[in-house]
Amino acid sequence: MIKELNTVVLTIELPEHRLKAGDLGTVVLVHTHGGYEVEFMTLDGETVAVVSLAPDQVRPVGRREIAHARLVTSE
Repeated sequence: MIKELNTVVLTIELPEHRLKAGDLGTVVLVHTHGGYEVEFMTLDGETVAVVSLAPDQVRPVGRREIAHARLVTSE
């Protein structure tokens, strides 16, 4: 079960927000009727996007996964 402040993995591409499947975000709000508000940040703390997502658009971080850094392109 995903809760507030959990790290989640994006399962879809969101080019309008410069996000790719596999990007990590933090759940900042669990919506009452399903879904999440998720904040995606650069490693130095700059917010890239805060997005409302359906439950099938994110997943919990799995065991034995490793983070991977990528450059966020300009808009």
